[in-house]
Amino acid sequence: MTYQTKIIEAGQTIGTEPNWNGIEAESVARMRLQNRFRTGLDIARHTARIMREDMAAYDRDPANYTQSLGCWHGFIGQQKMISIKKHFGTTKGRYLYLSGWMVAALRSEFGPLPDQSMHEKTSVPALVEELYTFLRQADARELGMLFRDLDKARETGDEVEAKRLEHAIDNHETHVVPIVADIDAGFGNAEATYLLARKFIEAGACCIQIENQVSDEKQCGHQDGKVTVPHEDFIAKIRAVRYAFMELGVDEGLIVARTDSLGAGLTKQIAFTREPGDIGDRYNGFLDCDEIATGEVGHGEVLITRDGKLMRPKRLPSNLYQFRSGTGEDRCVLDCIHALENGADLLWIETEKPHIGQIGGMVSRIREVIPNAKLVYNNSPSFNWTLNFRQQVYDAWASEGRDVNAYDRARLMSVDYDGTELGAEADERIRTFQKDAAREAGIFHHLITLPTYHTAALSTDNLAKEYFGEAGMLGYVKGVQRQEIRQGIACVKHQNMAGSDIGDDHKEYFAGEAALKAGGTHNTMNQFAA
Repeated sequence: MTYQTKIIEAGQTIGTEPNWNGIEAESVARMRLQNRFRTGLDIARHTARIMREDMAAYDRDPANYTQSLGCWHGFIGQQKMISIKKHFGTTKGRYLYLSGWMVAALRSEFGPLPDQSMHEKTSVPALVEELYTFLRQADARELGMLFRDLDKARETGDEVEAKRLEHAIDNHETHVVPIVADIDAGFGNAEATYLLARKFIEAGACCIQIENQVSDEKQCGHQDGKVTVPHEDFIAKIRAVRYAFMELGVDEGLIVARTDSLGAGLTKQIAFTREPGDIGDRYNGFLDCDEIATGEVGHGEVLITRDGKLMRPKRLPSNLYQFRSGTGEDRCVLDCIHALENGADLLWIETEKPHIGQIGGMVSRIREVIPNAKLVYNNSPSFNWTLNFRQQVYDAWASEGRDVNAYDRARLMSVDYDGTELGAEADERIRTFQKDAAREAGIFHHLITLPTYHTAALSTDNLAKEYFGEAGMLGYVKGVQRQEIRQGIACVKHQNMAGSDIGDDHKEYFAGEAALKAGGTHNTMNQFAA
């Protein structure tokens, strides 16, 4: 529906109400456009369609991979999307990621916590809602500026510019994009997972990521001590999320099934099995067991049978059971296949390093069973990218017989190697990692979980060092404000970013000439117009 059509539609409604004096059809149309999404469910349906279309585009050509950055506050997510529109003209293929790690570290009422699901479970859907509140405000702000420009064009009689602006309004691209939202291990059993998933979806989440760790033993994917659950337990939670999507009418909602099996050597339960070769039996087949005779059975021991033999699974004092060493990759592949066969849409394999060959090898095995299997991959700040890729280049050169005597493999992080041929090749591999991994390792969506956590720390450190040092106020002006102005950072006009101009528009709608507006001659934001 065009801008003019919306005005006509609003006018027809107003025309039926003789006592609605002073209600202007164009003002109503503008407010409706600025509030395109009425509920979180509207957002979830809209963004689910975007992700489904993007997945189909990726299946046609892996160059159509998608990306996101983790954002721990609505303002951070808003500024990211404003920057993307400024630099690239479109939000297509760019999402937001919501990291449970960042919620635990930055948004818990307990204060900073490790990534062990100890934070309030509702703090995650609350952040989904907050992110979308800020993205919707970005729409309202951008449209408001178009409306103001349209009014100026009309005042000056510039019909060509007025038509151009109406076209821009009709084709305005929203800042509201998909969020891949981390529900950890579900914060409890399948029912708890279902109830929390509803909150996620009602807040606007179209894509929920869930992992196969034990909920009450959950660890960060890049730390030790991870414990997985049998397949049937995990599938029950995937079903719970799917039921939540369908109950709320978001039938295209997406589920990312994350496996931590590559780094998890423990399980809390021996899986229930009905017959040899079923999914429970295959899970138990990875247990580290010793064959024993009947007479060797000790008091209180847990035993299983395998191929007609009596086996003693290795059990720790914590009552956890141990998997055989070296089985992580096989377990990952089985986890992924079974998740996709039971309702998951995308996979997440948590790895210990960013290595395309390792990831691609597992995806190739998965695709032997599920040909269109696709990954969401964590380009994690927990990886030392510089060291990893320099070592990969070093190893590749060594295997090719090239002379690597000028390099110390253990010291490759050193600044001494920044200007070397090896350093340059490693940087090029990092630069093309996402494109190469999308093509060679089935990665549909690349994300960085914690980037804005690190950028906030880095920028704050730089400002504190300058401002509280010899530079004083110049530390802020030179390092922040001058850069904002010269780079066209929207929030240099922080009053506008916070909604002052939108508020002025509303005052004019509501009070007409009596409106007391903030954006007058003496508003100091006018200093940034030059």
